[in-house]
Amino acid sequence: MTGTIIVGVDGSNTARKAAESARDLALALNAPLLVVSAFDSDRAEVYGSGSDKGVISAANDAEKVAKSVADSLRSGDLMVSHSVVRGRPADALLKEAARVEANMIVVGNRRMRRIGRVLGSVANSVAHNASCDVYIANTYDAE
Repeated sequence: MTGTIIVGVDGSNTARKAAESARDLALALNAPLLVVSAFDSDRAEVYGSGSDKGVISAANDAEKVAKSVADSLRSGDLMVSHSVVRGRPADALLKEAARVEANMIVVGNRRMRRIGRVLGSVANSVAHNASCDVYIANTYDAE
């Protein structure tokens, strides 16, 4: 998967806008796109009874978000896949980028202003710790 562009999603409008920017970059660069969603706990709830039991977990929720966004970004010439990674969002993106030898991570600029700029944000952490290029998409009008 060398040359892959990675984008992190969490179901928010700003993450969606960053994913659309990542799609546009992947199409322009003829690169595969990997949509990543993070989960931070092993929390799981069982519902139903007997043979009609189901499980809701943080990992399942992250999988649904990543798959939904990946499916919506697919187009004829674009190879899109998705994955889920346990950990905090920035750490998950960095870990997955290293695993697939990504060329670029795309993140939104949400919380890079005001107090979030001081306390940190996913974009800030990724930009300072990535071993590949980082593209920070303008997502302010999606908030």
